[in-house]
Amino acid sequence: MDTKLTLSFDQNVVEKAKKYAAANNISLSRLIEFLLTQVTSAQYKSLEDFPISEWVSKVAEGEVEYKRTPKTSSKDLKDEFFNAKKSK
Repeated sequence: MDTKLTLSFDQNVVEKAKKYAAANNISLSRLIEFLLTQVTSAQYKSLEDFPISEWVSKVAEGEVEYKRTPKTSSKDLKDEFFNAKKSK
């Protein structure tokens, strides 16, 4: 079941996030849900352990560069996320 949530972000962050979501064929809501799912997955003891925290900080500051060596492709992560949503 989806629940509505009101959040406030810097307008520039929202614009960049919308472009990122559109480029990755995902809605902004699902992108945020995916990120929150990852953060709360109990894998990470703190936000500093979460690999995207650096990227979020850079986007918020205006930089758009993020480098990492993923264990799983972003397509596989997205597929895993949507398959989990379907099985609920």
